[in-house]
Amino acid sequence: MRTRWSVGLALGILLSAGVVLAQESQKPLTLEESIKIALDRNLKLHSSMEGVAGSEFRRKAAMTDFFAKWTGQYGYTYYNSPTVVGFFGGGVTGADRNVYNLGTTVSQPLFAGGSILSNYRLEKLGVDVSKTDVETVKRDIVLQVREGYFNILRAEKFLDVARQTVKQFTAQLEVTRAFFEVGIVPKNDVLQAEVRLANAKQGLVRAESDVVLAKASFNSLLRNEINTPFHIIDILSYAPFKLPFEESLKEAFEKRPEIKAAGLKIEQAKEGVKIAKSGFFPTINLSGNYSRFSEEPTLMGDLRSERWTIQGIATITLGDWGKTAHKVGESKVKVTQAEDAKVQLVEGITLDVKNGHQVMLVAEKNIGVAEKAIEQAEENLRMNEERYKHQVATATDVLDAVTLLAQARVNYYGALSDFNIAKARLERAMGRMYP
Repeated sequence: MRTRWSVGLALGILLSAGVVLAQESQKPLTLEESIKIALDRNLKLHSSMEGVAGSEFRRKAAMTDFFAKWTGQYGYTYYNSPTVVGFFGGGVTGADRNVYNLGTTVSQPLFAGGSILSNYRLEKLGVDVSKTDVETVKRDIVLQVREGYFNILRAEKFLDVARQTVKQFTAQLEVTRAFFEVGIVPKNDVLQAEVRLANAKQGLVRAESDVVLAKASFNSLLRNEINTPFHIIDILSYAPFKLPFEESLKEAFEKRPEIKAAGLKIEQAKEGVKIAKSGFFPTINLSGNYSRFSEEPTLMGDLRSERWTIQGIATITLGDWGKTAHKVGESKVKVTQAEDAKVQLVEGITLDVKNGHQVMLVAEKNIGVAEKAIEQAEENLRMNEERYKHQVATATDVLDAVTLLAQARVNYYGALSDFNIAKARLERAMGRMYP
């Protein structure tokens, strides 16, 4: 009995957990949650973050050029007859034909015309460029999610309008048929109502398909399975954007990561000029050498010789100055190109902000116009329905009134979604991160 009770309790807990999980899976998805999921899963963002790691490795590799380099050699030589090997002024007379030697060198760069430091700065700037690329990708993903979210809401609102329209045409068809059966209206009125209802049903099918496609696109953006069911919270509303164009543009110049990246690329190009100019200067290295010869593989035999030296070496190649000058010229051209690219970017951002601001203002004005049109269309339908009941208006008047109301609702929700999407695009143009 106790065993059965325990099994029943366990099954009850499992079933309860299943119900809770099912309820959680049906929990509506917020815009903020959608953005978080997209940022966590997006492969382009992951690749950009890996790019930061790659740039950091290049920076660390450039740092090693500041430090001493060690090289070592261990060799074996077989001579056809005993011979003397070693250094000038002394050597080892081989008792046989086998000679082993060890050589090692430590070289520390002291001066390289500034190329080592400039190369390190260039790679360090590359890390910063990679980080700004990550910020750019993040903002692009956020915009895509916001657009996708509002596109779903738009499609769902259009679907609601389509359902309402089908319901209204169905009701009107019933009224018309009733009037026809008692001989008040001709058969033509019934046929018109049937055609309008059929057209409305086709519009409903298209609206349902638009919702399915919008959600499939959103699933793809979030890297879900394409047919994963989900619901989102209706946030399709109007909140005025009070920042004028001039302040929006100022914020864009301050926050856009692309502008920061363009400035960093100019600095990189300038470091490239310094690297090219380093060819005009000698390189100076401090070098230490140690060598040992012996007839024993361990280099510890009686017949052995060893020597160590310390050298300061300055090296310059005069014949390459012409080539170096051309490289400097090419590097300066890259600086000019980077500066031009930044100017073009700033001009493009200015246009983006202006376009976004203007489109948002147009959508904002359309919201008020469309909202008023719905009120007028609803009153127009009510009046025509009343007039039709008293046979003062025709069936066509009522059917046209239903169509006008449906169009007014579509225009309103279209303007509302256009405003929210335009606002999202403007904030992206301003370099804002949402939320």
